Amino acid sequence: MEENMEEGQTQKGCFECCIKCLGGIPYASLIATILLYAGVALFCGCGHEALSGTVTILQNYFEVVRGPVDSLDVFTMIDIFKYVIYGVAAAFFVYGILLMVEGFFTTGAIRDLYGDFKITACGRCVSAWFILLTYVFMLAWLGVTAFTSLPVFMYFNIWTLCQNTTQFAERRRKSALDLRNSSKMCESNELDLTFHLFICALAGAGAAVIAMVHYLMVLSANWAYVKDACRMQKYEDIKSKEEQELHDIHSTRSKERLNAYT
Repeated sequence: MEENMEEGQTQKGCFECCIKCLGGIPYASLIATILLYAGVALFCGCGHEALSGTVTILQNYFEVVRGPVDSLDVFTMIDIFKYVIYGVAAAFFVYGILLMVEGFFTTGAIRDLYGDFKITACGRCVSAWFILLTYVFMLAWLGVTAFTSLPVFMYFNIWTLCQNTTQFAERRRKSALDLRNSSKMCESNELDLTFHLFICALAGAGAAVIAMVHYLMVLSANWAYVKDACRMQKYEDIKSKEEQELHDIHSTRSKERLNAYT
């Protein structure tokens, strides 16, 4: 009987510990981080493959030849964009982790788990810095989204022309581009695949923008919490100081009365 009671108490303690741990998770920051990682992964992965598909289309169907190594041609620019994609993936992987850590340390549930923590001026500056940096990144992702829409629009026009052979033939005669091999391009899978990859990359950039907006809301709420907690901390410090002073005054008077009585 006693063993059953001890086992029940142990299970209850484990359950309460799990509830406290789950309560300490900053779910808003977690959702924003998942959305950010999904958007960045979609943009970087699909964007990289779409650029590779663009190189294949230019080489196979438009007979564009890569220039010398020191020259700046379309292939060199595509390689630069690929390196930028690598940097974006690494940078926002780290930035998502930093924002999650910031969310943990500014969540009220964590304070309840580990006790009241002291909010320093450095902590307030870090929160403000994250708000500013996230706002700049949001504007940057808006620009990336607008820039990614350009190849989507271009491929959409080519894809639409390939759907209508008659219309494509008429515009081909009016175009200044060399489209002699365009019929082969329309029959291949590269065009359709590259077009849809750019669409997925555009969707990923849009998801990253939404994640940045979500982060701004979370960080603003955390900043408000930090500000209120700082005011409460100052109030508690002043109150504690006043209570200590009153205690010292009462102790001094009690000693004086005792000395006078003796």
